[in-house]
Amino acid sequence: MSTAAIAFSHSATMTRRSIRRIARYPSMTVLLVGMPVVFLLLFVFVFGQTLGAGLGFGDAGRSAYAGYITPGVLVITIAAAAQGTAISVAMDMASGLIARFRTMPVTRSAVLTGHAVSSFVQTFGSLLLVLLVAVLIGFRPSASVAGWAGGLGVLALFTLALTWFSVAVGLWAKTVESASNIPMVLILLPFLSSGFVPTESLPTALRWFAEYEPFTPVIESVRGLLLGGLQTRYLLLAVAWSLVIAVGSFLWSRSLFERRAMR
Repeated sequence: MSTAAIAFSHSATMTRRSIRRIARYPSMTVLLVGMPVVFLLLFVFVFGQTLGAGLGFGDAGRSAYAGYITPGVLVITIAAAAQGTAISVAMDMASGLIARFRTMPVTRSAVLTGHAVSSFVQTFGSLLLVLLVAVLIGFRPSASVAGWAGGLGVLALFTLALTWFSVAVGLWAKTVESASNIPMVLILLPFLSSGFVPTESLPTALRWFAEYEPFTPVIESVRGLLLGGLQTRYLLLAVAWSLVIAVGSFLWSRSLFERRAMR
């Protein structure tokens, strides 16, 4: 068997291991889906009429606002998943699992790949559930098949990026507790974007930050692809940010893993 085939086989085994651990702790998945759903229900049914009218949606304030914030809530779902991934990686590193693997003929990178793939599957499944809830409470996308493919593709690419970032955070964190706290920043960033209100309504300094941070281009791209009015510059920025984060985080995690595995 070739080296590539062995690495693929080991990665598949580690992925199954990570998925089984996810299945053993369903509360993490419930929390992952539950928090964005609570945000969605809160903003639509409590604030939606007022915010929707303020954004110019008129009598259709609540239902129209559901369409406006759904892309932002989907991105929050991706950000929330980063915490669970970072914790899982940190737990493996703290438990001495890697030290045990060093005594076995296991491809080292397979451990990270298993975490990344299982986290991607869990996160994307959660995205689909949150999207279903959004449709049930009034989200009415007008996208064609190509628009849906593009919107889900942007979400998948951003999921991949934040997944590898959370893997790197789990390796970099000194303790499991710190690994659980660091990704919390990611959940706050969508609130400082165009996820809930247009960036034009923000103060000047905050507006500049919101325009160029990674979450706004992703949110605007998904919103444009699913609801119409896509701006190419946002799509290019979303892809660029996702690729930079994904590649940078992958290289960072590989470097951290090699360093810790050699100890």
